[in-house]
Parts: sequence; structure tokens; C-alpha cells
Amino acid sequence: MRRHFAALALVLALVPGQALAERVLARVSISSQTMKVYHEGRHLFTWPVSTAKPGKITPTGTYAPEFLSKNHRSRRYNNAPMPFAIFYDGHYAIHGTDQIRHLGAPASRGCVRLHPDNAKILFNMVKAEGMENMRVVIVP
Repeated sequence: MRRHFAALALVLALVPGQALAERVLARVSISSQTMKVYHEGRHLFTWPVSTAKPGKITPTGTYAPEFLSKNHRSRRYNNAPMPFAIFYDGHYAIHGTDQIRHLGAPASRGCVRLHPDNAKILFNMVKAEGMENMRVVIVP
């Protein structure tokens, strides 16, 4: 177990902009359409996600949350519901979706979609720990 935490700390140290003190880490893999959630270096969850469908882009990189919106509605896409939204790069966000059947496959217009129950868990973690203590890492 100690070796696992040491390895995770080393990986986090190598990610640009990633501080070891981050309490909440959401790591999204576009290739596997999954999100792994860590709290204080301990892996808690692996969830299916939907990132950008063909012709759209989910940007890769390391981000800090910019703002939270519990009951957000998209101004860009017909008032679509985006519950428990964590905005991290302008209009890009991690949020719940009503398109649950598409989770695990690319289907969004660029955001990271989660099951609403999982989005609520992550949203509440970020609220409890503070946005300054969370990082979003998106890898190809």
C-alpha cells in the first residue's frame, strides 16, 4: 500500500502544474472513457464518462476548477441540464447528464459527462475540500 502512495505521489509530481498537496484529483482518460477520483492520494472511484464525440474536442491538460454550479443549464446547447457542474476551462465542465446510456463512449460536445449520482459525489467533495484543493487532469 505504501508503495502505491509513493508511486502516485511521484506521478503527480511529474504532471505539470500538479501539486502534491491536492486533496481531490479527477483523472479523465479519453481513450478508456473513465474517470478515476482520488482523495489525498487514495483511489476512491472509477466511473464511466462521455467525452467529446467525433468532430468535437475535450481538451487535455491539468486544470483547476473555476466555478461550481449545482443546477446549471447550458446556454450553448438548448438549455440542456448540466447538474453538479464543475467548470474547469472556460465553458468546459465535468457534469451530470441525462444521457446515461451513452456513458463509457464519446458522446459530448466537449465536456466530461458523468452519471448524475457520481457528479453529485464529486461536486460535494469539491465543495467540502475547496476548489483550490482540486485538480482535473485529462489525458488522451
